[in-house]
Amino acid sequence: MLRMSSLLLRTLRDDPADAEVASHRLLVRAGYVRRIAAGIYSWLPLGYLTFRNIERVIREEMDGAGFQEVHFPSLLPREPYERTNRWNEYGPELFRLQDRKKNDYLLGPTHEEMFTLMVKGEYSSYKDLPLSIYQIQAKFRDEPRPRSGIIRGREFIMKDSYSFDIDDAGLQNSYDAHRNAYVKTFSRLGLSFNIVSAQAGAMGGSKSEEFLAPCPTGEDTYVLCEKCGYAANVEAMVTKVEPYKGEVAPAMENFSSPNTPTIESLVDLMNETFGGGYTAEMTLKNILLMADDQPISVLVPGDREVDLKRLGANLKGVQDLRLFEEGDFAKRPGLVKGYVGPQDAKKLGLTLYADPRIVEGSHWVTGANIKDTHTRYVVAGRDFIVDEYIEAAEVRAGDICPECRTPVVIDRAIEIGHIFQLGRKYAEALDLTVLDKDGKSQVVTMGSYGIGVSRAVAAIAEQNHDEIGLIWPREIAPADIHIVATGRDDLPFDTAAKIAEECEALGLRVMFDDRRDASPGVKFKDAELIGIPFIVIVGKALADGKIEFRFRKSGEKIEISAEGAAKEIYAKVFA
Repeated sequence: MLRMSSLLLRTLRDDPADAEVASHRLLVRAGYVRRIAAGIYSWLPLGYLTFRNIERVIREEMDGAGFQEVHFPSLLPREPYERTNRWNEYGPELFRLQDRKKNDYLLGPTHEEMFTLMVKGEYSSYKDLPLSIYQIQAKFRDEPRPRSGIIRGREFIMKDSYSFDIDDAGLQNSYDAHRNAYVKTFSRLGLSFNIVSAQAGAMGGSKSEEFLAPCPTGEDTYVLCEKCGYAANVEAMVTKVEPYKGEVAPAMENFSSPNTPTIESLVDLMNETFGGGYTAEMTLKNILLMADDQPISVLVPGDREVDLKRLGANLKGVQDLRLFEEGDFAKRPGLVKGYVGPQDAKKLGLTLYADPRIVEGSHWVTGANIKDTHTRYVVAGRDFIVDEYIEAAEVRAGDICPECRTPVVIDRAIEIGHIFQLGRKYAEALDLTVLDKDGKSQVVTMGSYGIGVSRAVAAIAEQNHDEIGLIWPREIAPADIHIVATGRDDLPFDTAAKIAEECEALGLRVMFDDRRDASPGVKFKDAELIGIPFIVIVGKALADGKIEFRFRKSGEKIEISAEGAAKEIYAKVFA
């Protein structure tokens, strides 16, 4: 039983100054977590109970699916990550350190290498497969901007599991098993979620899906087709275009265009000069970036912006991506700021990437690579050659669904799970092979599957709160019922203690507010803030032999008899 008179708990009336989202604000105010440093949080008793309940649900579903639990250290040697090239590829988010002997180590951001080496050390035959193993453990990533409390921190708890199969058919079976286990897990946690197509990113591999919990303040944006059900993270959204069927454009034609710092000003000038009919989508933006140490240009229609996160997810093999700066222009005087066009890209040393809308044969208005000058009738495939088409333009509500060509809607969400078909990337790098039934060596194929355990606490809080506090689903709440004794006499406290003990004997998890020095108003506010799903008030109604039973989510209040109350409370909790 959690007795509030002795519980390590201090609720706060004011929001923390750095709180940006509801979960951060309420978890701090209700005494669940406390900030240690940027992106680093400690768990107080109520928070850790909630976290452990989530961990329990995850573990039960993983075990129920036949996956086996293992555990690795957080401090890991450099060598395996060098063999997979992730010591460098992971970039500045990787925490690197040295021991007293100057040996290099890292704090594990993810454990593909360790899982691969564990299986390599234990198994050598196809008869040992399939195998799925998992751990629940701390991960570390040096986030440049830790934010939103425990949603994006530098240290976080993650459930990561890995499947090992002899062939692709086996991998698909393991992937499906994990996908089904995730659906059961998030359903038990009381989360509303969507499964969307996603990019594998730094993990590598082929097929990838995210489990997203819709949330207005979520940092992930996804598209959803309400007609056919297509769903994808914006990074994985596919642009479907038709071949160009318009008239053949005449030769390129330069025109004077001073004082046109924006697409809007350029369109106004063209309509004034050429008699109208021009729109922003007829112009071509040339967004200049440095990809590692190479200059690139990304072409998008003038009515669109480049989504740098989307570009980064689709631009393979690039570690550092940034927009051009003044120094970059100074080193390349041939690039005229504000008037760059793709027609001289090769001469200017640019690699051209283009949005799929820049189809071969289409013509555009773009920079002339001459100060105060633009060019019209610049034709893709005739006047410039695209090196690679890439999904880089911003995705908008109303864009066409790639499956059924219906306009999509856009929503925001928190990523709570991600599953990948890794394939043989890590097995090949670390030489994980087994002998098949013919005695031939075969590279094992792998899958990777993650759930953000600590992040799930925040995601559930984001979806389950109101203006006065948290409202936990029963299975993951720190208690089933919150019994509050009020008044100055002993009778309410003695009655409440008796009911609490009887409820606990029936198997209910009980929080008992037995504080004598707190006013009824403070106790009620704390109960609403803390968010236990059922609240029992033992106070004024006791004079009539009644106690009050409250449903935290609906706000409904009913009176029940104090005599035999425990059995009735139990029935209502499990109704």
